[in-house]
Order: sequence, then structure tokens, then C-alpha cells
Amino acid sequence: MKSFLLVLSMFSVFAILAGCINESEVIKHEFALAIHGGAGTILKSNMTDEKEKAYEDILSEVLNEGYRILNKGGSSLDAVQKCINIMEDSPLFNAGKGAVFTANGKNEMDASIMEGNTLNAGAVAGVSHIKNPINLARLVMEKSPHVLMAREGAETFAVEQGMELIDEKYFYTERRWQQLQNRKVKENHDQSDLHNNISEKFGTVGVVALDKDGNLAAGTSTGGMTYKKFGRVGDSPIIGAGTYANNKTCAVSATGHGEYFIRGVIAHDIAALMEYQGMTLKLAAETVIHKKLTAMGGTGGIIAMDANGNIALTFNTEGMYRGYVYEDGNPMIEIYKYEK
Repeated sequence: MKSFLLVLSMFSVFAILAGCINESEVIKHEFALAIHGGAGTILKSNMTDEKEKAYEDILSEVLNEGYRILNKGGSSLDAVQKCINIMEDSPLFNAGKGAVFTANGKNEMDASIMEGNTLNAGAVAGVSHIKNPINLARLVMEKSPHVLMAREGAETFAVEQGMELIDEKYFYTERRWQQLQNRKVKENHDQSDLHNNISEKFGTVGVVALDKDGNLAAGTSTGGMTYKKFGRVGDSPIIGAGTYANNKTCAVSATGHGEYFIRGVIAHDIAALMEYQGMTLKLAAETVIHKKLTAMGGTGGIIAMDANGNIALTFNTEGMYRGYVYEDGNPMIEIYKYEK
């Protein structure tokens, strides 16, 4: 009898512990926000204190603005768009104002946005006169029957919707122009090096969010790849590759070598593993990035959020500018691979 009671007591303890574990796994946050500003070879040894602080300051500003919107009951879409606007307006990131130059000295920007409730999405590719490409992507989603518009057609649509086209000079920064000149020198020495430029960070920006209504959203904006040719378009405006959101599973924004994210359908693959195999967000993200993407030879990372507001910040590079905030209003910012 004593043995039976002992076994029963032990079983009860295990059940309670198991219940605690399960409960912790399904805690639903009231709202949440995660951001990224690019992944790549970002090493502490190569970072000055001033540059590090500049990135931390802008990431902090983005998180605070996103928190303000969500805390007031704003939509995840509004939070995603506004947060990306702030990063597009900063020359620190490869998006909007800080966009890199193409081989012919132009700026060609891509962006996409998606809402998890309806699966509606909008995207633009190769625009050169749009101050905030993510704004045009949202117009494509909400004001047209299409998902993706490109180049002159996208800009014609922008004008029809009342957006102002701006002079290309707005996007000029000396830092990006010098990157182009250095890239040209490298290309002259090694014709095979065009798509192996993995020593430089990718500065694409992205945001994922969960609002108080339980709706997920994701958005991504980029200037593409320095010295890109022939109207090259990466993964950022491709729904399912660089951006994806579905209330049933997760919201994802990617950054990295776009060709691999497109071929691997990386963003949607994370959601698919969750939906069809029942994986947690963390396991699905780690499986896709550390197994699939890495095995393909791709580099980069993702930020992702599930329907409960749980976050995954997963990458296979030396660093990724990233941060997140929950309803407690305590923003967390990280840059390097190994953070305390």
C-alpha cells in the first residue's frame, strides 16, 4: 500500500511538473514585436563604440514606436509599417535612404508586407523614386487586386494613389557609393565573386508583430545587393521567401543571400513545418535555417513570431541586428552571435 501511495505521489509530482511545462509553452502574450536590420559578418572586433551605439539607438527607437502603437491597441500592420519606415529613413540600413547601389549606379528597392488574418499581401520590386517602399507595398495590398508590382508600373500606381515620387539623389550616401566602387574593383579581379559577397553584412530590414486582436503581420524592405545587375530581385518582395504571415502559424521576415531564400522558400517553410508537422516556432526556425538553408550554402537569418507572441531570432552568420519587445515594455536589443 505504501509503495502504491509513493508511486501515486511521484506520478502526481510529474503530472504537476508536466503541466507547468506545458503551461509555459502556451503562454499567450497580449502583444509582441520583433525587428531585424540585417545579418552577416557583424563582429564586435570590427565595431566602434560610436557605430554600435548608433545602431542600438535606432533599434531602440523602432522598438519603442512599435510598442507605443501596439500598446494603444493599434494593428500589427500599422506597427510593422511604421517601424520599417523608421529604418527606411535611416542611412544605417540597406533600405530606403541607406539603399545600396546597383552596377550602373542606381538604387532599386524592394519591399513586401503581409497580414496573417486574411493572408492578404502586397509587394513592390525595383522601385527607384519611392521614399518608403513598404508604404507602396501596403497600397498594393489594400488598393489593388495584385500582390506584386515592379519598376515603372509600380511607380505609376504609386502616383495614381497620391504618393510623391522623389529624386534619386535622396538615396545617395557616400558610404554606399564607396561600397559600389570597392565592389567594382573586386569584380575586375574576380569575375566569379559577384554572388559570393558574404563577407559584408546584409542590411535588409524587417518587422513581425502580434497585436491585441491576435493578428500577426510581417514586413520586409531592402535595397538589394551591392553591384546587382540585370534588374536582379531578391527574396524580400517574394511572399513565402522573404516575408510570410499566417495567424494559424507564424509571421516571418528574412535577411540574407536572397537567391537561397527564394529557392528554399524559407519563410513559408517555417510556417509549413509548424502547420503540417506540429513543430514549435523555435524548432521550425532552427530546422529551416541551420539545416536546410545552411546545407544549401545560404547565409542569413530570420525573425519570426507565432500566434502566441513567442519569438525566434535565428541566423547562421556572425551577427544580426535584432530586437524585440513584449507587453511589459522592456525592449531587448542584440547584435552579435553570442550575446549575454
